[in-house]
Amino acid sequence: MGPRFRGDDSWMDRAPPRSIHLWHHSMTIISPAGTLRIDNAELEYRAIGPVPDNAPTIVMLHEGLGCVGLWGDFPDRLAKATGAGVFVYSRSGYGASSPAKLPRQTDYMHVEALDVLPKLLDAIGFRRGLLLGHSDGASIATIYAGGVQDHRIRGLSLIAPHFVVEDISVRSIAAIKTTYETTDLRSKLARWHTHVDNAFRGWNDAWLDPQFRNWDISESLAYIRVPIQIVQGEADQYGTARQIEIAREECYCPVDVTMLANAGHAPHREAADATLEAVAGFANRILRTHGEGVIGQAA
Repeated sequence: MGPRFRGDDSWMDRAPPRSIHLWHHSMTIISPAGTLRIDNAELEYRAIGPVPDNAPTIVMLHEGLGCVGLWGDFPDRLAKATGAGVFVYSRSGYGASSPAKLPRQTDYMHVEALDVLPKLLDAIGFRRGLLLGHSDGASIATIYAGGVQDHRIRGLSLIAPHFVVEDISVRSIAAIKTTYETTDLRSKLARWHTHVDNAFRGWNDAWLDPQFRNWDISESLAYIRVPIQIVQGEADQYGTARQIEIAREECYCPVDVTMLANAGHAPHREAADATLEAVAGFANRILRTHGEGVIGQAA
């Protein structure tokens, strides 16, 4: 990605060597729910509140076993708390979306961030707003913001993000593989994922690939030029506070951290009210107080 530069708080003025995204106006008419064709995949989605070409929008990226439905009512509550539009979609392999090609390569999150996500944002008519990612989704949002110069993105809200692979992550992912093979977890996930084995194996096999231990996106953080929020449960079984330390070490942009007691890897489910308060507060500061949600400013 090129050399990194450390120094003072003039980070907003630096021009990192990233690809520049040129916003295209070709877009799909967005319904409250439906599917969106990106390349050869049909991706399911929900759109809550005003549509992306009319208002600031929070685009939500789910975890490694997540999908549209598994966000529960969090997108609806977030839309109500912010007045922004909320767009949530299932990546290939998840929910009711098309299955993914397996095995996933160890760079699958880079593919999602740098190939799929730019096309999706254009297709929905995204003009201004935030990326909100959970776990894998947070990593994808980080890669996008660090690798694409897209001035439509005004902030990142990252729930339980991964910037490097930790031992605790691998242990927990290995353990859930056994759980999937020996308990009713598969049938429970099948309620949410049409192609349940595709969803599980695509994620689990990639993370347990020995080559994945070298996965490290910390360099992407140094190229992000918008405020970042990190929300993490104190009892997160897939990551430690080391992820937060890395963000603070690598970022030149502001990093706002909320640690939630009595929450693990999914604080938006385990501590929903506190997570909503934190995320909505961050979004409202960016989009309302600082005026970053004004559509007329779109690049």
